[in-house]
Amino acid sequence: MWRFLGIGLAFWAGSLPDAAPAQTRTPSHCLAFADGGARVYKAALTHDQVQITYADHSMYVIDTLGGLRVVTDYNGFIGQVEKIPDVVTMNKGHSSHYTDHPDPRIPHVLRGWDLDGGVAEYELELGEMLVRNVTTDIRNAFTGQEPDGNSIFIFEVAGLCIGHLGHLHHIPSDEQFARIGRLDVVMAAVDGSMTLDLPSMVQVLKRLRASVVLPMHWFGRGTLDRFVAGMRDEFEVVTLKDSSFVISQDLLPNRPTVMIIPPRFVTEYE
Repeated sequence: MWRFLGIGLAFWAGSLPDAAPAQTRTPSHCLAFADGGARVYKAALTHDQVQITYADHSMYVIDTLGGLRVVTDYNGFIGQVEKIPDVVTMNKGHSSHYTDHPDPRIPHVLRGWDLDGGVAEYELELGEMLVRNVTTDIRNAFTGQEPDGNSIFIFEVAGLCIGHLGHLHHIPSDEQFARIGRLDVVMAAVDGSMTLDLPSMVQVLKRLRASVVLPMHWFGRGTLDRFVAGMRDEFEVVTLKDSSFVISQDLLPNRPTVMIIPPRFVTEYE
């Protein structure tokens, strides 16, 4: 089923250039709808690939063949690397999900909340990738609820829709689900306490029904096992030894799958 697991990192060693050349983005099916709201599932016509690395906590690194690097929930450190990310996203839930002092060389710093108290809105076109967001509310110790304090970031690249749920505190509304669209890969916090409770997170992920679910933000094997137990009836479960893997439309599993990856700070592999 996981045909790409045997690919290893050799494919990527030395293959990613230092700078991202101009690329044409392969259209995704993320927000494809037919008249009347019926979803249109398009056949994948591309062999484009991306590499995903679980760096730490809720930080994932997405590298494209064209040389783009995106870091989710960036807190200022992904490892001993020289390559500067092209895009970093951040969320407000806790200081481990953002930094007030991002490297000034990063071209695009996307905070998942609006510093002036409004609504953060992004639709960043990078040639081979589109980055957009859907805001959700977060709990606040002083006001109880803070509207639009979290962003679900969606990365449309290589014909894939990759979503990062951020510091999700509530089940999205029907409108928010519609704006998220059809995800192929989703990164979800499964701690069950600081973010969304586990039964609710399982409900969200079963509704999204992405081909690949990447757990993050878990504090110990017990929490992770409880999450997996709630997913096994509808999802396969696989465990990788490495913190990185390669994915493309034609390498998606036949059955929705939870992939457990050990976090590890990034070393240079481009």
